[in-house]
Amino acid sequence: MARRSTPESPLLFELPPVPTDAIERRLRRRGLKWVAGVDEAGRGPLAGPVVAAAVILDPRRIPDGLNDSKKLTMAAREALYGQILATAQVSVVAASVLRIDTTDIRKATLWAMTRAVAGLHGAPDHVIVDGNDVPPGLPCGGEAFVKGDGRSVSIAAASIIAKVTRDRMMMRAAAHYPDYGFERHMGYGTAVHLAALSRLGACPLHRASFAPIRALRTNENAAGRAGGVDILDEELLLG
Repeated sequence: MARRSTPESPLLFELPPVPTDAIERRLRRRGLKWVAGVDEAGRGPLAGPVVAAAVILDPRRIPDGLNDSKKLTMAAREALYGQILATAQVSVVAASVLRIDTTDIRKATLWAMTRAVAGLHGAPDHVIVDGNDVPPGLPCGGEAFVKGDGRSVSIAAASIIAKVTRDRMMMRAAAHYPDYGFERHMGYGTAVHLAALSRLGACPLHRASFAPIRALRTNENAAGRAGGVDILDEELLLG
């Protein structure tokens, strides 16, 4: 029988089918009782804020069905959103388009993550984050996990809170800028969104530092479209 080779990047091939609390249980065995999962929504869109959430789950009341928010339907995300708020400590922070454009998307995301952790009612003993970066300035130790929202229930819960919060913000933005279809694509660079940009130009919610918007504004004077609503940095302490 042929011997099965060991994959070079085993974590990419051996992820659990759904997130578990294995990481949290390992940390609790080390005496780190309060573990905060952290994730973001909105790094890739051409418009709107990036939103970060921090969640400390109650190990005795973990909602069923937690998963990477991208793998869930809107209805499932909304249902889990309510369950998470009812059973966990939650903090949410949005980094505005202005912050994204004056720093960069990575720095704005890490800032929002740090502020989300700081907004929790009680300081966590440890922070686990989706991605490659541990946010600076945490009040405790932290670890980053690639594809963490598919591995940890705490990070999955944070991904759901961040996604639902940001989607609601973009739906609110759509009422002020109805011609862009924000309620459909949430600011991502879909064909519908790009067609609207070509027709209308950019609005104040578009990220001027992102290449498609930068190129568009190089060729157009958007001053006539100034005003309306902007989504400023805001800290939403929930739970």
